[in-house]
Amino acid sequence: MSAMNTYSPTTAKTQYVDAGSTRYAYRRIGTQQGIPLVLVHRFRATIDWWDPAFIEALTQEREVILFDNVGIGYTEGAPMSTVEAYASGTVAFIEALGLPQVDLLGWSFGGVVVQGVVLQRPELVRKLIVAGSGSGSAPGMPAIPERVANIMVKPGTDPKDALYLFYPETPAAQAKGVEHFTKIAAGMPPNAPAVSQEAALGQLAAITASLSVPWEQVAANLKKIMQPVLYANGAHDVMIDAFASYAAVQELPNAKLVLYSDAGHAFLFQHLEDFSAEVNAFLRG
Repeated sequence: MSAMNTYSPTTAKTQYVDAGSTRYAYRRIGTQQGIPLVLVHRFRATIDWWDPAFIEALTQEREVILFDNVGIGYTEGAPMSTVEAYASGTVAFIEALGLPQVDLLGWSFGGVVVQGVVLQRPELVRKLIVAGSGSGSAPGMPAIPERVANIMVKPGTDPKDALYLFYPETPAAQAKGVEHFTKIAAGMPPNAPAVSQEAALGQLAAITASLSVPWEQVAANLKKIMQPVLYANGAHDVMIDAFASYAAVQELPNAKLVLYSDAGHAFLFQHLEDFSAEVNAFLRG
């Protein structure tokens, strides 16, 4: 596959690969050289919801692979409700493509999933990027705001809710948020599948269960991750407090933490050029 300079749902064809009884939907963008980067998405998102400019920035140096896990978006199957199941689904997809090793980038719920992948199959992962995520409820970590919890159980998220969840309530950050969601809407394919309410509630159950794991067990698991890890977050993340990133990095043997002081959960799009450069440098090094 030759390198692509732009990304959109029309230039990156949706392909399918079978793993057992599951047919996974995926897109491959960029040059097939070196270790590919597999992206694992957030709560309530499909492959259509990645920011196209972010994908384009990452594909300048490597191949990027986007996919929908079991029961999400274009991939059919019974909705899953544990982090372990989502991690196993990710492993099954990577193996179905015949990839001996990958780099992983997980955003939000995806960040929890990719850490689960490393614990299940450490030899499959070379480097790990955890964006806007955490590793459980660390001692002293602030509770999720009630407004966030109420939005997460809704059947859908309206624009006002989405901006609150992902971007701080400042004019500059909100403008970046409007820009991001406008790009997503412009590139959304006709009749694109949404995440069903059943699948979303399964994801929410997985998130809730991960927050109830004793920190001693979480810390012990983090100490097992020997791969280089880039942790990153926005300092004003209302969904997963940045304290979660700070706590995780203290337990990881080989990690770097990047915080953006004026950003929230979607810092990777608010600071798209800077964060994509961080990712590219981390994977290149």
